[in-house]
Amino acid sequence: MSVIDLINDKASVPFSFEVLPPLKGSGTEGLFQTIDSLRQFQPRYINITAHRSEYVYHELPNGLMQRQRIRRRPGSIAIAAAIQRRYNIPVVPHLVCSGNTREDLEYTLIDLQFLDISDLLILRGDKARDERQFQPTGDGPVHATDLIGQVNRFNAGEFFDGTPIRHPGQPFRFGVACYPEKHEEAPNLEADMEVLKQKVGMGAEYAVTQLFFDNEKYFHFLERARQMGITVPIVPGIKPLTKLNQLSMIPKTFHCDLPEALYHEAVRCKTDEEVSHVGIEWAIQQCRELLRRGAPNLHFYTITASDSISQIAKAIY
Repeated sequence: MSVIDLINDKASVPFSFEVLPPLKGSGTEGLFQTIDSLRQFQPRYINITAHRSEYVYHELPNGLMQRQRIRRRPGSIAIAAAIQRRYNIPVVPHLVCSGNTREDLEYTLIDLQFLDISDLLILRGDKARDERQFQPTGDGPVHATDLIGQVNRFNAGEFFDGTPIRHPGQPFRFGVACYPEKHEEAPNLEADMEVLKQKVGMGAEYAVTQLFFDNEKYFHFLERARQMGITVPIVPGIKPLTKLNQLSMIPKTFHCDLPEALYHEAVRCKTDEEVSHVGIEWAIQQCRELLRRGAPNLHFYTITASDSISQIAKAIY
């Protein structure tokens, strides 16, 4: 079954989550521990993030600075294959513009076909840390819509340079990201939603939201999407608070607001453990309301939060 079929399957548990490939040299033990702790809730699918290479600067003995390109989290495709083989759970690797040329992306698609992985989440991805605005790598796509176009051409039997594919494999199906509080670079929510409508028009079968803490932002976004003719499932993305520093870090990094009630409760906490308890209780109520009001699936972001997510899932499933 494809991911859209799983999302629409009312008989299965409306639960999925996202994991990060391990840091270079770290092995898979921590990743598999996360999956082992959450597999009891029968996830519909598991997303695997993709991370671009970054430039770092090292001082040479002569005092000059040398720029080197490193990739801290390699192996998204290999991790997807390992999860699929080890757990027999559908996997959805991220395919991102960020840090990739069109040829890089084409070889990724070929490798995924060899592994019989045909569901993707297509994203632009983050800009590099030293960039003020997103810059493509070489001839790489600038926007998620550009990448969708390349995938669609690949599905139609054409390489990026226009040459035909002799033996096209199983076509890729895909979802995309959306932002209930708008993408940080969008001029306004209306313009951002027009981009979502374009992505759906190009074949996106569902959308997964950026994390949020105020359900009314999601419900307003969903209502506006339906008014615009966007009919695909819009899956809420959930990440509970787990640390004190997230009170300032999460709004800055993910460009989302903390509701006053959550902030006032969390700011009184003295330890990460206390914040984690607040985050769990808030997310439980948040998830219960989302499911009660018809959310098609709940998608959890596990980084630094797998233990909390396990407790949330026990409470709501």
